[in-house]
Amino acid sequence: MKTMARNTANFQTTIGDTARVVGIGVHSGLRVSLSLHPADPDTGIVFLRTGLEGGRDVEIPAAWKNVSATDLCTMVGDPRAASVATIEHLMAALRGLGIDNVIVEIDGSEVPVMDGSSEAFVEAIDQVGVVRQAVRRRFLKILKPIRVENGAAWAELRPHEGSRYEVTIDFTNPVIGHQSIGVDLTPASFRGQISRARTFGFVSDLEKLLPMGLCQGSSLENSVAIKDDRILNPEGLRFVDEFVRHKLLDAIGDLALSGAPIQGLYRSYKGGHRLNFMTLQALFADPTAWALVEAASRPATPAAELGTAMVAPAFRAEVA
Repeated sequence: MKTMARNTANFQTTIGDTARVVGIGVHSGLRVSLSLHPADPDTGIVFLRTGLEGGRDVEIPAAWKNVSATDLCTMVGDPRAASVATIEHLMAALRGLGIDNVIVEIDGSEVPVMDGSSEAFVEAIDQVGVVRQAVRRRFLKILKPIRVENGAAWAELRPHEGSRYEVTIDFTNPVIGHQSIGVDLTPASFRGQISRARTFGFVSDLEKLLPMGLCQGSSLENSVAIKDDRILNPEGLRFVDEFVRHKLLDAIGDLALSGAPIQGLYRSYKGGHRLNFMTLQALFADPTAWALVEAASRPATPAAELGTAMVAPAFRAEVA
């Protein structure tokens, strides 16, 4: 593993070299090749769809305005022309590790599911390292509460010093039940508490989705399968509360489409991709609820505190 960039909290980052992963799409079942390339400051995360009809390549910025579907996963781009689906696990890895600028070259319409978590993307990034860039990072600072509701489900963003996520799920199925988790997002907390949590689903739902051409690549190698009151995966769970940890992972990935690290508290109850997207829509619909702020210089940080790319930064003047 290459050495990670240190003291990156106030500066933008990219990766040290091209990192590649190959896997299958959980819905298409098709082989997909994905390459992460270093990118210049202020590029953001941009998907580059290749292999399209006529040999075209199309860039799709990973931005909330480009979201086109949130039913079973999060999709950006126009599905009739060029789109990329199931982006949330990769986006969570990039946000969780504090990476601002990357070109994601992909030759299919779906990010490979790998093992159903962010672990493979974290490992690929670790192989090439994270590089600090000479441009200050901008943060999306939450100025006042924003809340959205969808039946019994709700989500909100609130002012908070730092980047914190609190997620609660509540399933009638006894295998899952009621679970809650709260995490202050740093690269360390993402690696240790979130990145390895796998997606999950019910066999009864899978049986309905397969005839519709969905979940063609789903297996016990890339998801936790629940049938009635038992888990089918022979290895069991990675965490006692792996289900809510994965919902937290999804929320981090979906909210990364805000375009900048969020300084604030995100809370949700019975949330999902749709509710995460609705939260961003509501936030950006109210220009008094947020500000884009640039990190300011600060005194040298003791060595023991380095490497926490998402800690609460010092701020200077707001930028447009």
